[in-house]
Amino acid sequence: MLSRSSFTSLAVGVFVVYVAHTCWVMYGIVHTRPCAPPPAASTPPATTPAACIWPYLARRPQLQLSVYTTTRSNIGAENNIDLVLNVENFDVESKFERTVNVSVPKKTRNNGTLYAYVFLHHAGILPWHDGKQVHIVSPLTTYMVPKPEEINLLTGESFTQQIEAERKQTNALDEPVSHWRSRLTLNVMVEDFVFDGSSLPADVHRYMKMVQLGKTVHYLPILFIDQLSNRVKDLMIINRSTTELPLTVSYDKISLGKLRFWIHMQDAVYSLQQFGFSEKDADEVKGIFVDTNLYFLALTFFVAAFHLLFDFLSFKNDISFWKKKKSMIGMSTKAVLWRCFSTVVIFLFLLDEQTSLLVLIPAGIGAVIELWKVKKALKMTVKLRGLKPTILFGAYSESEKKTEEYDTQAMKYLSYLLYPLCVGGAVYSLLNIKYKSWYSWLINSFVNGVYAFGFLFMLPQLFVNYKMKSVAHLPWKAFTYKAFNTFIDDIFAFIITMPTSHRLACFRDDVVFLVYLYQRWLYPVDKSRMNEYGESYEEKPKRKPHRD
Repeated sequence: MLSRSSFTSLAVGVFVVYVAHTCWVMYGIVHTRPCAPPPAASTPPATTPAACIWPYLARRPQLQLSVYTTTRSNIGAENNIDLVLNVENFDVESKFERTVNVSVPKKTRNNGTLYAYVFLHHAGILPWHDGKQVHIVSPLTTYMVPKPEEINLLTGESFTQQIEAERKQTNALDEPVSHWRSRLTLNVMVEDFVFDGSSLPADVHRYMKMVQLGKTVHYLPILFIDQLSNRVKDLMIINRSTTELPLTVSYDKISLGKLRFWIHMQDAVYSLQQFGFSEKDADEVKGIFVDTNLYFLALTFFVAAFHLLFDFLSFKNDISFWKKKKSMIGMSTKAVLWRCFSTVVIFLFLLDEQTSLLVLIPAGIGAVIELWKVKKALKMTVKLRGLKPTILFGAYSESEKKTEEYDTQAMKYLSYLLYPLCVGGAVYSLLNIKYKSWYSWLINSFVNGVYAFGFLFMLPQLFVNYKMKSVAHLPWKAFTYKAFNTFIDDIFAFIITMPTSHRLACFRDDVVFLVYLYQRWLYPVDKSRMNEYGESYEEKPKRKPHRD
């Protein structure tokens, strides 16, 4: 069996190897080895290695950009397609953005799919008559469950209107409907990069089309559609009465390194969707990459890696602490119960708000751990008598009863302030804020009380610490890792989409931990006092010297 220190060292070692491997992989993505020796000229010389693949854009051809729409996923000619955008004398170096109106066919209005075909071809020649054209296909529609409408539970609508709204919401929750992607972001790789045919990157290879020109091989312009820019906030529900919808087509050049990085990120988002992530969950990941610059993105990666490490270490130390916990001396049972209640409520709130799985999964794991800690704190045991389970509670020692008295005394004073605030906030929100259902109002009322006044429930533990003049009974290792994660959460609060109340709670936790640190300084550890495992660190008395 590995000791706790060895297990922690192993976890940190695995983490360091993972970060180093990820940095090496990222370097390999953004830095592509060119064909050696790279010539100084941008065009192939008379004698060139046979494995080199040259850029066709180096010839500076006259190009044209055409965007068509159709309900078919494959087209062979110009039948049943609509031209929505035509850019003559297309300059790959010039950035532009144009908004066009697209006719929506009846098939698409009936929950069908509409595709965009983007062609880059020689000017003055139709795409299907040009042997050196490149094209790419992208759906302009996606299927997603619409967000339920919110209503005023008391005065907003009549009873009949509420019944109709509830029926509409039920159907919406059961059936995904077609949504319109109002943005189409195009990129062309403009670097005059000479690829080595013997070590061609697999990610770029599937976007490349090569032609033989004389004795050399050229790759045609690499056309790319940035799917990461398709955000949920830009989606529009397609109604059966809709005949036209706006489409914003934007273009910008892209470097080879960023192109390869973007391809890998799109593949990662696609993999998440295959594993069951919804469109909204994938959108949270997209926002991390699209809404931040490259340097901030690198910082986000390292912050996320350390967050994962500290999450693991805090869970591990917290479980280890409570697993060996045999006495509740110095521990506030009310604080444990409240922490369990608040964690479960926050998890249900995040679930009701359809928050990203990046936030939801850790919250769910934390809720399960808090339920287990309540079982340990109350000394609960479950025994089966036939098919009927029976819950038994253990007895408390005299010292534990003294701690319970301090705990009850603190909760008595706290209830005079906390309960009126929570009830008043719930009534105010019922009168002034719209909700999807009564369940949504109940969960929001609970969670607003947790977020706004939840830190008050840490006061019983602080009061117990004050009465006992000690903090030796607290799980300081787990607290330390959680504190690091709290400061990391402050950074994530500005990156990942989450409810505003959850974002503010991240900063509230900083204050709570600083108060604990102050008590740690105020009440130094007394080695003669029992620690969290029921052990004493007092040194054994020295033996008297032997007399001859």
